[in-house]
Amino acid sequence: MFDSIDDWLIIAVVVGVLFYGSTKIPQLAHSLGRAMGEFKKGRMEVEEEIKQATAKSAAKASTPGTSPP
Repeated sequence: MFDSIDDWLIIAVVVGVLFYGSTKIPQLAHSLGRAMGEFKKGRMEVEEEIKQATAKSAAKASTPGTSPP
C-alpha cells in the first residue's frame, strides 16, 4: 500500500497539518529554510578553510631550501 516515497510524503503532510494546524506549517517551513541556509553557509566556510590550509601546506612543501616539519 505504501510502496513509494510519495505516499509517505503525503501521509507526513497530513499528519503535520493535523498536529500543528495550518497556521504553524508556514512558520515551520520558514524556520527549516533558515536553518538549512545557515548549515550550507557554515559548510561552505569550513570547505574554504580546508582549501586555504591545503594551499598553505602545499606552498610550504614546494618551497626550496626548507625542511619539512
